Amino acid sequence: MSTTSTLLRTPWARPGSWALAAVAGVALQLLQPALWRIQVYAGCGLGAAGLWLACWSMAWHWRRSPQSRWRWVLWAMGWAAWACMAFASAGLQALQQQAQRLAPDLEGVDLQVHAVVDAMPQRTAQGWRLRLAVLHAQRPRPEGGLVDAELPQLLEVMWYAPRTALAGAQEAVSSEALPAVLAGERWQWTLRLKAPHGARNPHGFDWELWLWEQGVGATGYVRTGPGLPPPERLAAAGMARPVEQLRQHVRDAIVARAEAQPQGNAHARALGVVAALVTGDQRAIATEDWEVFRRTGVAHLVSISGLHITMFAWLATAAMGWLWRRSQRLCLWWPAPQAALWAGVLLAASYALFSGWGLPAQRTVGMLAVVAWLRSGGWQWPWHAVWAVTLAVLALWDPWALCQAGFWLSFVAVGVLLASGTAAPSQGLWGELRKLAREQWLVVVALSPLSLLFFGQVSLAGILANLLAIPWITLVVTPLAMLGVVWPPLWEAAAFCVQSMLWLLQAMAAWPWASLARPQAPWWAALAAMAGGVLLAMPWPRAWRLLALSLLWPALCWQTPRPAHGMFDLLALDVGQGSAILLRTARHSLLFDAGPAWYGGDAGARAVLPLLQAWGERLDVLLLSHSDMDHVGGADSVLAAQPWVDLRGAGAADLASAQHKPWQPCVAGQQWEWDGVLWQVLYPPAGGAVQGNPSSCVLRVQAANGAAALLTGDIEAPQEAALLRSGQRLTADLLLAPHHGSRTSSSPAFVAAVAPRTVVVQAGYRNRFGHPAPQVVQRYAGLGVAVVATPQCGAAYWQAEAAQTVDCERQRHRHYWSAATAP
Repeated sequence: MSTTSTLLRTPWARPGSWALAAVAGVALQLLQPALWRIQVYAGCGLGAAGLWLACWSMAWHWRRSPQSRWRWVLWAMGWAAWACMAFASAGLQALQQQAQRLAPDLEGVDLQVHAVVDAMPQRTAQGWRLRLAVLHAQRPRPEGGLVDAELPQLLEVMWYAPRTALAGAQEAVSSEALPAVLAGERWQWTLRLKAPHGARNPHGFDWELWLWEQGVGATGYVRTGPGLPPPERLAAAGMARPVEQLRQHVRDAIVARAEAQPQGNAHARALGVVAALVTGDQRAIATEDWEVFRRTGVAHLVSISGLHITMFAWLATAAMGWLWRRSQRLCLWWPAPQAALWAGVLLAASYALFSGWGLPAQRTVGMLAVVAWLRSGGWQWPWHAVWAVTLAVLALWDPWALCQAGFWLSFVAVGVLLASGTAAPSQGLWGELRKLAREQWLVVVALSPLSLLFFGQVSLAGILANLLAIPWITLVVTPLAMLGVVWPPLWEAAAFCVQSMLWLLQAMAAWPWASLARPQAPWWAALAAMAGGVLLAMPWPRAWRLLALSLLWPALCWQTPRPAHGMFDLLALDVGQGSAILLRTARHSLLFDAGPAWYGGDAGARAVLPLLQAWGERLDVLLLSHSDMDHVGGADSVLAAQPWVDLRGAGAADLASAQHKPWQPCVAGQQWEWDGVLWQVLYPPAGGAVQGNPSSCVLRVQAANGAAALLTGDIEAPQEAALLRSGQRLTADLLLAPHHGSRTSSSPAFVAAVAPRTVVVQAGYRNRFGHPAPQVVQRYAGLGVAVVATPQCGAAYWQAEAAQTVDCERQRHRHYWSAATAP
């Protein structure tokens, strides 16, 4: 045996192990709460590279040594060094990305910006959502004139339509209120920007991470009005951003067909799905259709998923192979199998690029490229090596992909199919059908624990739904949709096929057992469940696989811890400029306000419901303090998901009337007890105001140990004075700042009477009202009251058992890509 083959038979020659080391290094870097200096990452990377080379050299020197344990020690050191190199690579990329953040002194400043429309503009009910590549920017000087300003390379901005146009249809927003905007055009705008900042709630969507991964360094909006130069188109698109121009042209053509249909028409909604399949524009899909897709477990099919890219690659490979074999000269120049294989990869990459180059498409193209490279080189790597190497390449290329649920769902699914042997070819129609059914069963079993971990639910109807929808979408709808680019009438045929699928999926979604929702388990139970799901999918004896069921038990039976009897906890959600507070006792829960609503969404769906689902929370009461939209905007979504709740408060009147449900107004003197916790309504008095801020319900909650919280809605100084005159007990350990910390509230006498240890201010980041007012913050600070504001804290969690402290979501789960947290 040669000396080279001796070394190659050691762990040094196992690419899968080195790939997993790289993934481990990237994952470790993602756990950093703050970034190090560039010198530290560079030194770590160079030192690890030197250590790896030293270990390799020593392993080569001792390749014939009988003391094999030393070779294993050297390999372990080399593995750790490889992980350190990946750690350093991810850290250097993070520093480069961090340098693209907007400087604090440029926030809230009117900037003159020349920029290119970098991506396909998104039309919304509010106007245009634009991704801009900055060419030049200027800011005003205090002494007058303009001076150059350094901005991030990419911006995400909204160009709002005039409010008068928003009452009309979407066509008015794009064609009448605002001019058309095309990808590749160069414009001059007056922009007001801010650093990326999103809501931070338990189990909520991390908007800041999404922007970070996209490379966006600032968000904002177009400023128009007196004294400001109007937006001006400086140059047509020309040949800039040709792919994005083509995507926009195709998207607009499909949307125009949908808009020609009556509003809410099922065929129009189906055309929205077609637009998403062709161009990757997810916003074209109606919200109610997304809910059906999620409930039946087929949401991955209506986005540009790995399945679509793989299908396209397979068809392209087959077609190119057939054409290549027609020419003897071409076959002599390059073998037909290899030419067809690489042609399939290139055409699949082109399709992925045209569809928006989303993360699932990138993963699939990476996997196809690795497989093509291995086959072209004659290497016969085992499935797990190909799987691991592709995983490592994508992790090194885009480290923050490891934080995305879709990344792990895709890779675990592919790995399970490869490991279980279903990736092997089958023979005959019956064999193909059996293979398809088995694939769906294995994927559902293996991914169910991941679905519970990421989403708190698993689709029980997903097996049947995917069994029917995968071949229908893959082999019928998507080819018709793509061919429609050449002959547009085929989009109509694709839409009719989508309609038929939607009709069936809606019926499945209505089944009572269509989906199973469970509280999201902690990481240790989730890992055990993931292992159990993978073991169940392995081609092992049935008795062995059944033993894996015990690993699923902790995740399936997990219950979110609740307060002890006589105690309660409070979570003030981060909902921007609005209010939503969840209070829980040992067996009951109450939601005080439901957050704001905006065009295209509301805080109930975005923040409240994900939390309730993740905690397995069943509300008893929805108390809406008053009718302002920043307090009741999310109530419709909450009530739709939990229709059994009791409605209370002045803000519930209109909602109860629309839903034909009973409701109860807040009246001073109302009180009840849940699990040893006293709940008291202190305001408004009987016969008081029935609408607006003066009608706000004031609720005091007191635990058995005397710790109390006071929730005040939007009361102002006159209502505070009325509470003082009422003689009721107002003292509380935690106070929800009246009217978001407005200067018209938190009067000195009221604050002194409550004597809180902590005041929580729910307000939006850089909101236009200036909440909380600086003089109000100083007033609280002067009395020794700790001020906790949700823009800096995120969701604020308080327990009656530990009344002295408030836990901030941004501090509990710190990430270097997040906005700066409160000190």
